[in-house]
Amino acid sequence: MRKSLDTVIETIIFICGMLSIVFVVLIFGFLFKEGFAFFKDFGVSKFITGQFWYPSSEPASFGILSLILGSILVTVGACLIAVPIGIMTALFISEIAPKGVRDVLKSLVELMAAIPSIVIGFVGMVTVVPLVKNIFNLSTGLTAFAGAIMLAFMAIPTIVTISEDAIRSVPWQYKEGALALGATKWQTIRRIVLKAAMPGIIAAIMLGIGRVIGETMAVMMITGNAAHIPHSIFDPVRTMTATIAAEMGETVRGGMHYRSLFAIGLVLFIITFIVNFTADLFLGKKKNR
Repeated sequence: MRKSLDTVIETIIFICGMLSIVFVVLIFGFLFKEGFAFFKDFGVSKFITGQFWYPSSEPASFGILSLILGSILVTVGACLIAVPIGIMTALFISEIAPKGVRDVLKSLVELMAAIPSIVIGFVGMVTVVPLVKNIFNLSTGLTAFAGAIMLAFMAIPTIVTISEDAIRSVPWQYKEGALALGATKWQTIRRIVLKAAMPGIIAAIMLGIGRVIGETMAVMMITGNAAHIPHSIFDPVRTMTATIAAEMGETVRGGMHYRSLFAIGLVLFIITFIVNFTADLFLGKKKNR
């Protein structure tokens, strides 16, 4: 009876794993089907390197270089804010905070992850955007920097939760051995705990980046939606995700504009795949050391 139950459970797990792969392949196939038709008519190089996105003008222009740079600028800015704060918060919760404080902080961090992105975007419009405008004396606060701040706020719960689990999974023997050899608590954390938990921390960072690069509503509300080449993080930008969300309802099904949005989705899918694949390679190297 127990062997039969184990076999059923293993079969269910195998089917779920295979379905996940099938769903990803189907999504890629659907994007590729619509996007390839666009690339066939317009050209891949012209699409990616073009500086102007005017899909409704005559003649239409479908260059997404400004959208790619806007997405990269917001994502990198959010990571520069979220990664150090997230890792330090995870270290504080797991290694320094008293037990009562630890439980409260972890619950609050997990509660932050449940806030809808539209609410975060609204809060950013009301608070962060005017603050950025006044502090840096800008003509508008709807900039990539404001978007990076709010996206960092969205990525921090993911980074903190997974990093904290990775840090707490480090065996106590490692810490006790380091302390027994005369290392201080900070030296133990820096040289033993962080290195042992690094694969899990990198996974947390990559998941945080995935949350940031795929976010739509918050960046559409905060970054200004200006489809031009940004010269600094204080310029308004438009991301690829915001472009798809803002324009999909205005396109004619099967038209050039319609297919171009699927092409943007295909480019975004490939970028996300490359990021995750690079992270897996890095994690594999860490585990083999």
